[in-house]
Amino acid sequence: MATQDWSRADLGPQQAWPPALRLTLDIMLNSPLPMLLMWGRRQIMLYNQAYASNVATASAVPPGGTVPAVPPSAWSWNPQAIEQAWAGQSLVFPRQPLKLWRDGRMAEASFDLHYTPVRDAENQVTGILCTLAPASAALSAAAANDGHLRILVVEDNQDAQYLVCEMLRAFGHVVSAAANGEAALEMLASEEYDVLFSDVSLPGMSGVELGRTALQRQPRLRIVFASGYSQSLTSHLDFPAVSMQKPYDIEQLQQVLLGLH
Repeated sequence: MATQDWSRADLGPQQAWPPALRLTLDIMLNSPLPMLLMWGRRQIMLYNQAYASNVATASAVPPGGTVPAVPPSAWSWNPQAIEQAWAGQSLVFPRQPLKLWRDGRMAEASFDLHYTPVRDAENQVTGILCTLAPASAALSAAAANDGHLRILVVEDNQDAQYLVCEMLRAFGHVVSAAANGEAALEMLASEEYDVLFSDVSLPGMSGVELGRTALQRQPRLRIVFASGYSQSLTSHLDFPAVSMQKPYDIEQLQQVLLGLH
């Protein structure tokens, strides 16, 4: 980066760079985590040494060039997520497997992907910073040791809430319950959970909105949705989740929970 001839790059000479770009580059270049930045709708790409050493392919364009025709997997794996970041959303995708070219062959590695919109002085999104953190553990250490999970159940039907909580407690899990998404977020703010088990249709905030926001607050959280409709409701989510069709029985619920380990 220090030796780059920026006058020949799409960004132009450093003296003309906006403050938001300078600040983001300073953070990125001093971070030990792999980071890459998409700047502007012209998709100018910059990345730090950690990214170049661990993730970048031999065909990656030099800093300051546009995103190549075959973009890095952090940009290409979920175009919808990139558009959401352009719209101003900060996103977290835990344990996302990416296809990477390493040592002359294709390999797969998992990362927690953090997408952060970068804003200019007018509060307009002018870039997207992607941070690739080591993949978080699927479950908490305590849960991994004894198989018991801390589960937050979100269900507005009181009878259904009672039944699922009792089933989960019978499995030995530690269970809390909320009747809507807003109450669940308050509980997530004060306590960590391993699993969010939520109905899709909730009063006010939907289960999908709740799951997306919950993951931003607790990236290690596993999401399980229950729905009385087709599973197609949750088949195109922009975050990882497991879906169960209502009505379900105790064996199905147990199998889903076992699959989270």
